[in-house]
Amino acid sequence: MIFYRNKQLLILSLILIIVWGISSFFTLPRMEDPQLVQRFGSVTTFLPGATPQRVESLVTEKIEQELQEIEEIDTLESTSTTGLSFIKIDLKENIIDVDPVWSKVRSKLEDVSVELPAGASDPEYQDTDPSANALILGLTWELETEPNYTILRRLAEGLEDELRTIPGTDTVDIFGVAEEEIQVDVNAVDLTQLGLTPQELAQQILASDAKVSAGQFRSSETELLFEVDSELDSLERIRQIPIQLGNQGQITRLGDLAQVTKGLEDPPTELAIINGYPGVSVAAKVESDYRVDLWTEDALTRLQSYQDNLSDGIGWVTILDQSKYVQQRLDGVIRNLILGSSLVILVSLAILGWKSALIVGSALPLATLMVFGCMKILEIPLHQMSITGIIIALGLLIDNAIVVVDEVQIRLQEGKAPGKAVQETVNHLFIPLLASTLTTVLAFVPIATSPGGTGEFIGAIGMTVILAIISSLFLSLTAIVTLVGRLHYWQPLPQNWGWLQHGFSHPWLDKVYTITLNQLFRFPWLTIGLAMILPIWGFSHFATLEQQFFPPTNRNQFHIEFELPSQTAIAETQRQILRARDLILTYPQIDEVQWFLGKSAPTFFYNVVANRENASQYAQGIVQLNSTENLRQTIQQLQQDLDATFPEAQVLVKQLEQGPPFDAPIELRLYGSDLGELRRWGNQLRAELSQIEDVIHTSADLTEALPKLALTVDEVQARRVGLDNQAIAQQLDSSLQGSVGGSILEATEDIPVRVRVSNSTRGNLDRVSALNLVAPQTGETLPLDSVATVNFVPDVATIARYNGERINTVQGFITAGALPDTVLQRFENHLKEINFQLPPGYRISYGGEADARGTAIANLFSTVGVLAILMSATLILSFNSFRLALVIGTVAIAAVGLALSALWAFNALFGFTAILGTLGLIGLAINDSIVVLAALREHPEARYGNRKATVSVVFKATRHVIATTLTTIVGFIPLLLDPTGFWPPLAIAIAGGLGGATLLALYYIPSVHLLLYRSRSKIPHLIARSAGE
Repeated sequence: MIFYRNKQLLILSLILIIVWGISSFFTLPRMEDPQLVQRFGSVTTFLPGATPQRVESLVTEKIEQELQEIEEIDTLESTSTTGLSFIKIDLKENIIDVDPVWSKVRSKLEDVSVELPAGASDPEYQDTDPSANALILGLTWELETEPNYTILRRLAEGLEDELRTIPGTDTVDIFGVAEEEIQVDVNAVDLTQLGLTPQELAQQILASDAKVSAGQFRSSETELLFEVDSELDSLERIRQIPIQLGNQGQITRLGDLAQVTKGLEDPPTELAIINGYPGVSVAAKVESDYRVDLWTEDALTRLQSYQDNLSDGIGWVTILDQSKYVQQRLDGVIRNLILGSSLVILVSLAILGWKSALIVGSALPLATLMVFGCMKILEIPLHQMSITGIIIALGLLIDNAIVVVDEVQIRLQEGKAPGKAVQETVNHLFIPLLASTLTTVLAFVPIATSPGGTGEFIGAIGMTVILAIISSLFLSLTAIVTLVGRLHYWQPLPQNWGWLQHGFSHPWLDKVYTITLNQLFRFPWLTIGLAMILPIWGFSHFATLEQQFFPPTNRNQFHIEFELPSQTAIAETQRQILRARDLILTYPQIDEVQWFLGKSAPTFFYNVVANRENASQYAQGIVQLNSTENLRQTIQQLQQDLDATFPEAQVLVKQLEQGPPFDAPIELRLYGSDLGELRRWGNQLRAELSQIEDVIHTSADLTEALPKLALTVDEVQARRVGLDNQAIAQQLDSSLQGSVGGSILEATEDIPVRVRVSNSTRGNLDRVSALNLVAPQTGETLPLDSVATVNFVPDVATIARYNGERINTVQGFITAGALPDTVLQRFENHLKEINFQLPPGYRISYGGEADARGTAIANLFSTVGVLAILMSATLILSFNSFRLALVIGTVAIAAVGLALSALWAFNALFGFTAILGTLGLIGLAINDSIVVLAALREHPEARYGNRKATVSVVFKATRHVIATTLTTIVGFIPLLLDPTGFWPPLAIAIAGGLGGATLLALYYIPSVHLLLYRSRSKIPHLIARSAGE
């Protein structure tokens, strides 16, 4: 044994592990939660003035058909509304390298853009990055005057530039303020009298903006670039643009025809209300290989001077500092790590004695440091999942060490020299410990290799457990076994120290235990039956366990989604939001709420996906609490108060959830072709869903009818003056929405020039009806109401599609704390009671939490079959026997029943973490069984079914079996006490099931072995046959 013979090698190896681990710990990237692969994207295309039906047929269908050719795309969810097509793209879960796929998407969008109708914008692809921002800052207008959003935007752009210069910054985005533009407001009557339309005026402005090359001068001596010196570079330059009037050659300046100003989009597409003031927000994300805490410290230091130089009346608000949550999360798990380590060492001290406990305990820090070193090599950051994996491995880290220490001490007590005892221990235990380690590793491989978002979220748990177990095996067979031999010469404690010398033991307990073994092994069938009671109980009561995919978190934040009818203007949304803010702040446990209108808030938590934009009726609020006490009750009461105060709105107060995101906990996708039938059946499903207990709000894509202004054109009269439907629509659109002509380049900002009629005209229906139209051929003018009438009519607000099929998505939102699976079961039972049936050609599928749970579980178990074969092969090769491998296999199956029994006994929820715990338990449960079975096969008499020898072997193995079980169980106590509710199901499944698995190792395995190998040592040919097996 090289480590025993070479003391210097042992010392140097230990120093290397310590330095490697400590340096890795301080240089590993730190974040709150794991980084998820960006499998989500979106495509936005505008077709101004088009109805949802036209948007669907002219834009959405064409883009979908092009994108469906990309095989890596899993789902396409599209929404067609008035003037807007929005498509969400979700890649397949097994796609890891996503950049080439998104390049294909961009290429397809370029290809399809030429097929879109005139007036449609180019399809715009946008990443949907699931990672949370590291820092969200707010700038507020706190003066009593009207907010100057231009100043706020320029300040935000300066802040954006500052953040981009900080090393480690990934992306920086601005929220809550509209884009700048040069506004050319014209008088509609005056313009048409001059024979011009806003669209024609915009074209003349564009013609004066020559930002293109005029060629190149080349001679034998030089080459110079030609450029027309007419670039639009200021407001005054735009006012001086000559405008041709009609066909008579008359010219006038643009400043004489229109008012030219610089401002923001009006009405704005988005707003922010920060600390109750109008504001703008800047959000920054950090690269995944940086420490968030160090980046934030650097950022806040650099930005201090920027903050100090802000003018009076401009406020500075830190909306989110993720580094505080990262540090809080890491501090919590490190405290759990220290608590678990202390409990494990105390149990080792009580069972093994001080000297063995000291040696066994040294495996904890050494293996942990080796894990940190391996994490550095494998680029696994420090976050809640990776450190939780180490906590899970706490009790497992010393299992091998306990077995090794116990085995060496037994050989030393037999009088063997330390060197020989060490060598024999390594030779004897190498195969059993390798087999048990491999089976445990294989049990955690599905967790480490599960594809998709859920696998990326929990994968670090499996990886760190595997690294810890392998490190434990290496240390146990090298450093630990050597230390046992080396410290054998330490002076023993005085006799009156009792159990501290060799661990706790009592003759009476030994006697009683030996009697139970003798009696039970006399009736092995009875013992096997008794051992199977708990597993069978667990399987039989599985259906009674309540299910939950992932539990919510108890973070001191939650968010609110506030949605008014779809035709609501953003100014009205702002008025209602300010009312809601006043109500929210009446709760003493709420510090502040930050509102973002028109689009989703900056991502402040990893599974709150920002997927809303261009929605004037929508607002999202980030609520900051001063305490997490009674969090669920606060959310429930606030939900009731907001519902009562704003009956016209759909208000959702949402607690932050763990795991992959979904839009709604209950989601029904109703497929069909006819919009009327989809709406009718969707309304019925929605009405039935709203009757279910704990359902607080429901929605459906096709429920709401959008009021619109229908323009009925007298085509005969229009043709007489040279107009048609298309020409009328284009002139009206350019007047109301505006036409863009040219742009001003300020520094790096390209500011468009928009021509449109004044706000006083656009906001008055009578004035809009009286707008003059210009006949394109003759230049004659006539009022709009002379060739068309305007009427209010209802229209479809939204047309939704899923993978190319029309759907009506019905969503149900439930009370905070209610279980989605329970609510869904109630709904399904209700549909059965009323005998709900859809007509032919229509069908339902489930989304929401049920779909996410099903996908995650399918991914988790996608590799289980192969791993089960590998685990079986390991056992067969280790024991050189199919029968013995089958015996261990029954233990693995029984372990599942034991985990279910533990969950049932503690009234725990059966969710994803419970499944992880069950998989982990399988590997742990068979470890002790392997050790006991290996000892039985090693003993010359017990291997042939001798009962007395079997009792002796099991008695000797009991000490380290009990020790490994207790240390593993106490190692899970920190997770059992976790206040978030996230980890207790996992800890219950493993710790509770492991207690039953110990009984299987000590009673079930010997009993099965006795039945398989009766005592036939006097029959030589049977001995020979058994030996050759």
